[in-house]
Amino acid sequence: MMRSELDRRAFLRTTGAAAFSAAGAAAMQQGRKPRRVGLIGTGWYGKIDLLRLIQVEPVEVVSLCDVDSKMLSAAGDLVASRQKSGKTPQLFHDYRDMLKQSGLDICLIATPDHWHALAMIEAAKAGADIYVQKPISVDVTEGQAMLAAARKYKRVVQVGTQRRSTPHLVEAKERFLDSGKLGKISSVDIHCYYHMRATANPPDSAPPANLDYEMWTGPAPMRPFCSLTHPRSWRAFNEYGNGIVGDMAIHMFDMTRWMLGLGWPSRISSDGGIYMDKASKANISDTQVCTWEYPELNIVWNHRTWGASGEADDKYNWGATFYGEKGTLKAGVYAYDFIPSGKGEKTIHKDVTYEFEQYPEDKTEKDLETHVAPAVRHHMMDLLAAIDKRSNPVADIEQGYISTASCILANLAMKTGRKFTWDAGKQEVVGDAEANRLLTRAYRKPWVHPDRKSV
Repeated sequence: MMRSELDRRAFLRTTGAAAFSAAGAAAMQQGRKPRRVGLIGTGWYGKIDLLRLIQVEPVEVVSLCDVDSKMLSAAGDLVASRQKSGKTPQLFHDYRDMLKQSGLDICLIATPDHWHALAMIEAAKAGADIYVQKPISVDVTEGQAMLAAARKYKRVVQVGTQRRSTPHLVEAKERFLDSGKLGKISSVDIHCYYHMRATANPPDSAPPANLDYEMWTGPAPMRPFCSLTHPRSWRAFNEYGNGIVGDMAIHMFDMTRWMLGLGWPSRISSDGGIYMDKASKANISDTQVCTWEYPELNIVWNHRTWGASGEADDKYNWGATFYGEKGTLKAGVYAYDFIPSGKGEKTIHKDVTYEFEQYPEDKTEKDLETHVAPAVRHHMMDLLAAIDKRSNPVADIEQGYISTASCILANLAMKTGRKFTWDAGKQEVVGDAEANRLLTRAYRKPWVHPDRKSV
């Protein structure tokens, strides 16, 4: 086990976010200037991420960027009310202008998925350390370029796969997997049964005056605007992301890799499509099964945005089940349950810890997923510690790339109807020219697609 992982676990066990915040405040009093922070993409999760960072260290948020002027202005007022200085950050329409002018120590990126790559690469070039939301990219080549940029410019990059920093899941990993209590594990089921796919079929319409739709679309294909496009429901369209596999499977797949110490899968397959809801304007699958194969282990994903989940406990409608020779571990964002195989042994249960006493604002913050707030805080703490040490954080960009690309490959396997064999060394699908062409999506002009050699 790597020393950094041991240190991180000890940290999570012996400190809380409040203690870390106090340490950060002490550092400020000793003369260290507050870290300068900027956010690109001031929508739902951009604000969740930024406000959690403010909670754990008295950073100075100096700039915000968004192509929706109404959303941007509201975010400026909100940040001013929450950060220690009370100052309103400078507001930008174009992320390139923000990166040129702001002199950032940390840049948070929470745009729609199709904008992650270009913004992250430019932030690395500008000398900022980075927190980028998952999935890191919409195609495999983008991810390769992002990893190359992080390494070339020596930037610390944390990916928003915060299951790796979820306190009760960190505990489950240590208690039941690292200790060997599950025994050999040869099957992991991961799934999401939330009815989260958009079901509406609104007419095309003009974008609102406060939204620069040309810039919002950027390198993605230009679709007619409709009320699903912005905000938040853009996930309904493959043009801007990778469907529910790219949005939800990546979390549980990444969590499984982290818990079991896995790298790239060797073979990848997927089946699915729009089986039930054919009336919606959404073009992502409503039903899909993906399989990632490892030596003597398969990780199998299911999502179904219709019908009953089949889960006895709603806490596990989105989660993972690890099947071991000595027991079973159910792990999700709300809880874990360890069910031992031995007679007379009792199930061990643990619920998520909310941290409301330390952070009462979590109770009233609009649109906050309160069960996720502790995980994001600890993820931000891990990023700050890695920045101080100039080391890789727990969800380093390379780990984010592997998890993102593996999910993209599953979608491409469904699209082509073929099982892929992945050559991790060559970074290509073995013996499949068509699949390898699909590793790169075409960019809309004038935007230029990055690659690992040009960054």
